[in-house]
Amino acid sequence: MNTPVVISLFIFLLLIFAIGFWSSRSMKNTTGDSFLQEYFLGGRQLGGFILAMTMIATYGSASSFIGGPGVAYTEGFGWVLLSMSQVATGYFVLMILGKKFAIMARRYKAVTLIDYLKGRYQSKWVVLTAAFSIIVFLFSAMAAQWVGGARLIESLTGLNYTTALFIFAVSVLVYVIIGGFKAVALTDTVQGVVMFGGTLILLIATIVAGGGIGNIMADLTAENPNLVTPYGADGGLSPTYVSSFWILVGVAVVGLPQVTVRAMAYKNSRAMHRALIIGTIVVGFIMLNMHLIGVFARPILPGIEVGDKVMPLIAQEVLPAWLAGIVLAAPMAAIMSTVDSLLLLVSSAVVKDVYLNYIKPDASHTRVKRMSFGVTAVLGILVFLMALSPPDLLIWLNLFAFGGLEATFIWPVVLGLYWDGGNKYGALASMVVGIASYIIVDQFFPNLFGMHNVVVPILLSFVAFVTVSLLTKSLIQNQSVFHDQIERSV
Repeated sequence: MNTPVVISLFIFLLLIFAIGFWSSRSMKNTTGDSFLQEYFLGGRQLGGFILAMTMIATYGSASSFIGGPGVAYTEGFGWVLLSMSQVATGYFVLMILGKKFAIMARRYKAVTLIDYLKGRYQSKWVVLTAAFSIIVFLFSAMAAQWVGGARLIESLTGLNYTTALFIFAVSVLVYVIIGGFKAVALTDTVQGVVMFGGTLILLIATIVAGGGIGNIMADLTAENPNLVTPYGADGGLSPTYVSSFWILVGVAVVGLPQVTVRAMAYKNSRAMHRALIIGTIVVGFIMLNMHLIGVFARPILPGIEVGDKVMPLIAQEVLPAWLAGIVLAAPMAAIMSTVDSLLLLVSSAVVKDVYLNYIKPDASHTRVKRMSFGVTAVLGILVFLMALSPPDLLIWLNLFAFGGLEATFIWPVVLGLYWDGGNKYGALASMVVGIASYIIVDQFFPNLFGMHNVVVPILLSFVAFVTVSLLTKSLIQNQSVFHDQIERSV
């Protein structure tokens, strides 16, 4: 066990807990809808800096800080190029959804993305399908994050994987259950700052340890010339595949519930504009340099078999122990911030979108509170059990979840905002086609046409949305006329 590293991480966790307890005070006097607004959206009072940091910390997850550098270690500069498609993510999400999404969310009194879909489409089946996909795919995403947290603690302490996973699970559950969204947003801000600083320090230290960029490049070229090309260590990163990643981690991120919910939580348009600038700069800096660290670590620490251990091992190799603990708070911050957001999303899908909408709409404030806390705790335990058998590289589990959610939600969200002709039948068809085609392509036709598995399902779900909406347009109009006639006769 590296004691100074563990002490630094422990102090960081204490700070996170303190923020969670402090944030919980804002919910003591809340009732009814105000509790749901506060617990799941922070009262819609996020400023520009906090909005930018909470989007970065939520999106910059274990796959960015643990899995991404691990793959870059294996693939070389090709994966660094691929990862840079994420630079415009925050900018793109806030520009596409923008003010209109926040206005519509307030009009529908939406606390979750599913609330927005319910208000826009007025369909029970759209709501239930959306809740189902969030629960299924976000379980995969959460499992990936918990694996990342456990790998990090395992690498630092020498504890076995199961014990490390248990420590991480308890740490996250305590402050999420207590503090809700405001705790998540405030801790995300602290974590975003730590990520930025930690990335810079570790990059400089890695370059120094490798004898400078020139020496590192020479070592990589001597080992395998493909490591310094855009095509990956084995030449498998084709231009088509790399380009298609821009859809997965750039354009289609607008369909991720954990990101879109941020676009309904900001205070005013000034906060959104500030978040656009801050978020783009910070995401670009972190994504580029984290993946560069993964590549630069290869000549310094050759032969690492589990890619997810590259970041903790290189930090301990090139930094003093006490500083390594502070720097490794960055990936821990990334993982914790993503886990807390996903936990709240799945919890809100169960409590707000299913239980309150269709099971017990008249549930008391006390019962809603207990359900919210209880469901969050149960979900955490289930994800813990799922994460007991981890994959070798958690990034693939995380990207699977990303693709499934994007194929489900992107068109009901975007076309629902900007196309009046979109209706509940088109939205439902788009979601069903998106989910089904993504699972089929992922399982039976991986990398179809040389592209990432998400591309074809997104195209098919778009066709389904437009086609079914147009075909059922007359049906909707006839229903409207029929209801008007009934009202007149009454």
